[in-house]
Amino acid sequence: MDKPSAIQSFKDQLQSQHQRALAAVASAAEGATGDDAKAESKYDTRGLESSYLAAGQAEVADEIARIIGVVERYEFRDFSETDPIDIGALVCIDFEGDQDWYLIAPGGGGGLECTASDGDVATILGPKSPLTQRLSEKKSGETLENSEMKIVEVR
Repeated sequence: MDKPSAIQSFKDQLQSQHQRALAAVASAAEGATGDDAKAESKYDTRGLESSYLAAGQAEVADEIARIIGVVERYEFRDFSETDPIDIGALVCIDFEGDQDWYLIAPGGGGGLECTASDGDVATILGPKSPLTQRLSEKKSGETLENSEMKIVEVR
């Protein structure tokens, strides 16, 4: 798997998520302030509900922007076979004959998948994900405790 292109794919996905979140903010804000938001009775709360939605969407957009900043500033280094797994590692794990790639990101994650230029796909793991915690400090060739998951490769 080509690590630089996988990282770029991850960054591109974050940018795309951010653009969608900003569009959702604009749409919710329009719903809160547009002509349709004007209350038709004292019980009509469409405008108020839309303003709450806009505020929530703005928080999501701000969080994605924060993650983008963290990922952009992070220097993803190359790992050797003897280096312990840490943030920034691209890890191949074998589980019962199936091999899967994981990119341990300094932020974000939540099941995003990135595609490298060679077509291989890696799942993004956030720094606090349970699998990241299990992989932390392990090395290539090790098997995870109480599991049949073997670390095949670390880049």
